Amino acid sequence: MTESSTNSLTPQSARRFSRRDNLLTRAECSALRGIAIIGIFLHNFCHWLRPVVKENEYLFNIKNCNRMWYELTHPDYLLPVHIVSFLGHYGVPLFLFLSAYGLTMKYESDKNREAVNSKISFFPFVKNHYLKLFRMMIIGYAAFIFIDCMTPNTYHYTVGKILGMLTMTVNISIGPDANIWPGPYWFFGLMVQLYIIYRLLMYRRGWKITVALMVACWLIQAVCNPISTPLLHFRYNFIGSMVPFGLGLLYARYGHDMSRATYGMTMIVSLLLIFAFSFWYHTWYFVPVFVITFSISLVKLLPTAINGILEWVGAVSAALFVCHPITRKVIIHVSHEGNIYTGILLYIIASLMLAWLFQQIISKMNSNSKKK
Repeated sequence: MTESSTNSLTPQSARRFSRRDNLLTRAECSALRGIAIIGIFLHNFCHWLRPVVKENEYLFNIKNCNRMWYELTHPDYLLPVHIVSFLGHYGVPLFLFLSAYGLTMKYESDKNREAVNSKISFFPFVKNHYLKLFRMMIIGYAAFIFIDCMTPNTYHYTVGKILGMLTMTVNISIGPDANIWPGPYWFFGLMVQLYIIYRLLMYRRGWKITVALMVACWLIQAVCNPISTPLLHFRYNFIGSMVPFGLGLLYARYGHDMSRATYGMTMIVSLLLIFAFSFWYHTWYFVPVFVITFSISLVKLLPTAINGILEWVGAVSAALFVCHPITRKVIIHVSHEGNIYTGILLYIIASLMLAWLFQQIISKMNSNSKKK
């Protein structure tokens, strides 16, 4: 850690930052994680169903937009499934926002500075965060391999693909969508990249660097063809995720609380913009921003009882993320056979219970690691 990076926040900005340490409470962050993982794990089931609208996650396909518009204007009993399939993947940028927010609050807030300064050197920082991700991933990956090899349509594994998954470098391979299995685990490689970018370029740097990164990564994507291979590759890597990640850092440093009326108006406007911006290529890049503002406003306004449920889901979100590909592989045939909502309900029950079990294992592993 260089002296210049340590002093990049002025005394005035440091004081301003310290007053915002409770901008999002732990309970609210947990509730936001609950919203994010609900979107992700339901999306990753629903978008595999044949009659359901597909998402624009890595590429922008106008046919998917047209199909979604048709379903919105001709609703039937599958409309909730269409919406979850089309929009549920935006739980990922919400997680990225929360990750950057958490990193900034942990490593940059004034009250934590002395406690973490000794741990922020580049290599220990990346190593520690990689190992946290690895301990979480390896449980689900090992269990998934076992289930995958025991059920129909087993994936074609190779040594290179397996090593890429374990080292979390598979995102940078040619054709990452064909090499990452289970698909949701692309998130682990993405997070390693963002940890590196955060420590090298964003940690205790001025806001201009973060904004420049956000703008540069957006422009790199914006000049691509909406359904091109380069865009696919960019969006599997940090370039496709810098806007929500940078927003999390900026919110931690400069955000402020608002009145309930303002949150209510923000939630309504954000919801409208989520749908409006989803139907045009150059506004599609900014949908994650409004997903984030909608989710924050929602959590600020929800009754305590509902937030309590979201908090519980958020508490097991890491375990639910790693285990849901397993339950999907086993249960999705129920929905494929025509019992769509029956399959979804079974999937929800099995995923939540398995997540609770996995959470016990992950907590035990993290506890043992801290003792060492």
